[in-house]
Amino acid sequence: MIRQIIVVEHRSDLNIEGFKGEVVHVDDYLTGQDYIEQKQIQVVNLCRKHSYLSVGYYCSLLAEARGHRVLPSVKTMLDLSRKSMYSLDTENIDSRVQKALSRYTRDSAAILFDMDVFFGRCQSEPLSGIARQIFEAFPYPLLRVTFQRHGQWRIGAIKPVAIHRLDALSRTFFLDAFDAYRKKQWRIPKGKTASRYDLAILHDPNDPMPPSNAKALNHFIKAGKALGIEVELIGKKDYARLAEYDALFIRDTTRIDHYTYRFAKKAESEGMVVIDDPKSILLCTNKVYLAELLRAKKIPTPKTVIVGRNDLKAAEEIIGFPMVLKVPDGSFSQGVFKVENSDALRDISARLFKESELILAQEFLYTEFDWRIGILNKKPLYASQYFMSKKHWQIVQYDGKGGFKEGNFRTIPVEEVPKKVVDVALKAAKLIGDGLYGVDVKQNEKGVYVIEINDNPNLDAGVEDVHLKERLYRTIMEEFARRLDKQTASAK
Repeated sequence: MIRQIIVVEHRSDLNIEGFKGEVVHVDDYLTGQDYIEQKQIQVVNLCRKHSYLSVGYYCSLLAEARGHRVLPSVKTMLDLSRKSMYSLDTENIDSRVQKALSRYTRDSAAILFDMDVFFGRCQSEPLSGIARQIFEAFPYPLLRVTFQRHGQWRIGAIKPVAIHRLDALSRTFFLDAFDAYRKKQWRIPKGKTASRYDLAILHDPNDPMPPSNAKALNHFIKAGKALGIEVELIGKKDYARLAEYDALFIRDTTRIDHYTYRFAKKAESEGMVVIDDPKSILLCTNKVYLAELLRAKKIPTPKTVIVGRNDLKAAEEIIGFPMVLKVPDGSFSQGVFKVENSDALRDISARLFKESELILAQEFLYTEFDWRIGILNKKPLYASQYFMSKKHWQIVQYDGKGGFKEGNFRTIPVEEVPKKVVDVALKAAKLIGDGLYGVDVKQNEKGVYVIEINDNPNLDAGVEDVHLKERLYRTIMEEFARRLDKQTASAK
């Protein structure tokens, strides 16, 4: 039986007469063993803030890692964080809005109209269909929708509403809407499909450490043409042109609060084949989520502790020194710090907590190199060894002035890699999806350990293609062709 819990930052937020439900404080949910071990849980996240890296954000993030059903999802939070994202999903609602609000058009003074949507319901019967449609697009407990009239009515803003801000009348409506939600779930509509064979590669020519160098990008173009796929390089200025293509291949460093995620989200909404897909970006770019996911699925990792401001002592006792501290969304060895003692732990964590409510503490395992196993559609593609930078404990060493040094590499046939390394990498990547991933694995005398899963692994000419050569690029383009063919067949 599904256990439903309502997570809040302050228990007083749900001191509403007549409310029935299991209320859990967010700190208890994030760290309580009961919630870590139990799987059949539905979480209604009513934390006051859902902004990126807030406590509410982490509540949904860890819920998804634990396999719990959660409202709202992290994806929905991020979709609502930028109008450029959610406006794409509201275009088909505007005509219905215009019809429903036509009576306000006659009143020249009426240019704004607010509507609360609680669990897909509103207090105006003529607008109930729109409320449901908005909830289908953005499954969120409490929303406030602002309609604006500039000649015609349309949705101007969609924002979450904090539970503690509700007045008495709204709290009564909340009780009714929540009761109805518990009895019925809305279905989320599927997106449209594509049927053409033009592929865009998103890249940044000014990136000093791009996922693919210029020579590799040219190899992708050549491999695509051999398969009947026209390939074009695009940049962030080409966002408005994205719908001209059938597929998107992101060869730019991905982040959540970044145009790469917006490109992936729009490509998905257009029915395009996209690698990296938004879900993979979302799951892989946050190390806190990955740590919880790998723990929950019993994937071997170094000793790891998710650390809040009051958890430093526990991290010290569980892991010991030296340990590694990581910000949730760092990349290319950035945002990763080695600490040798308690003083360094306090100093560095204090800086990191200014960026995020949670950070990651991990056992320090020194190895001469890290394995990188490239995986495409749940199959191993390539294998590289990345060696530590000379006289440094990381693959990339930054000098603090914008410069950096990298260690050496060695790329070998997958069949020559120890089976345990490949097996654990495949098991980890399958937790994310069927896209293109690079799984970092350390190996020592005690075993193999997954360090992280990269949604946007390096594919550089002269490095990852040393063994496969042109076959590396052709294999990836063949996967795009397979997915495009499958879409075309399903559309007929």
